[in-house]
Amino acid sequence: MLGPVLLRASRSTRLRSAVEANGITRKVVNRFVAGEEDDAAVTAARHLHARGLTTTLDFLGEDVTDHAGARAVRDRYLALLLRMHEAGAAEVAEVSVKLSALGQALPGDGHTIALSHVREICVAAEAVACQVTLDMEDHTTVDSTLEIAGLLRSEFPTTGTVLQANLRRTPSDLAALSRSGVRVRLVKGAYREPKGVAHQRKAEVDEAYAHGLRVLMASTCYPMIATHDPVMLREAVTAAARYDRSASDWEIQMLYGVAGRLRDEYATQGCQVRIYVPFGTDWYGYFMRRLAERPANLTFFLRALARG
Repeated sequence: MLGPVLLRASRSTRLRSAVEANGITRKVVNRFVAGEEDDAAVTAARHLHARGLTTTLDFLGEDVTDHAGARAVRDRYLALLLRMHEAGAAEVAEVSVKLSALGQALPGDGHTIALSHVREICVAAEAVACQVTLDMEDHTTVDSTLEIAGLLRSEFPTTGTVLQANLRRTPSDLAALSRSGVRVRLVKGAYREPKGVAHQRKAEVDEAYAHGLRVLMASTCYPMIATHDPVMLREAVTAAARYDRSASDWEIQMLYGVAGRLRDEYATQGCQVRIYVPFGTDWYGYFMRRLAERPANLTFFLRALARG
């Protein structure tokens, strides 16, 4: 029952202010967020690269509602890509971008504004041999995000997309992409969604995720299996073998600060493992969704508060 409560809390302005003002909270956040500045994120990525892992860097922020804010996020990604290149980290990393941070929700022409901004990011990423994946957000943004991803791929073919297994529409989206060769990150879904558009029970989401990863493995797509669920990871390895995928034909993705032992286990087995490295000051929504996903994360948080 705590999961839905925490997902609602991730949108609460009042609770956000209280949590962000608590100094002890920030110490716990450091487990899941690499830092506030570009250098902190790049340093974390380089440490992971030294362990044979690849990374995704994500500048935290979403739901930007003004033009200046959207331009600022674009500029932050352009600066990040330059810093990654200077540090020799760009070619073994990707950047993950939320279109709502680039103006997608702006009235009137938000879709076009977001497309323009993310295209500039793709141009810069291509110049330093870095890949780009468009994050997926709540169900109201899916059509716009998939359309923008498709437009970008006509110019930047490696642009990745994300599909959420909890959404009831995802099987049809998977079918539409199955022969495209696109990079697809499959996640369970971290947003609280209405019953009419999303599965509500864990067992239903698990079943949908397992089906989705099997469809991806059988497709021409490049599967990016984003989960810490040991059952789903074993299913992914089995499906990869069934469809004769080598280690270079798919990858596992995990979150920074989560499931380190499991991460190392699969990397040691020869699987490609990519770590999602978030950074920035706008960490509240991301942090609350991480607490909602796993009871162990919430227990860790509460123990830290008790010690403080």
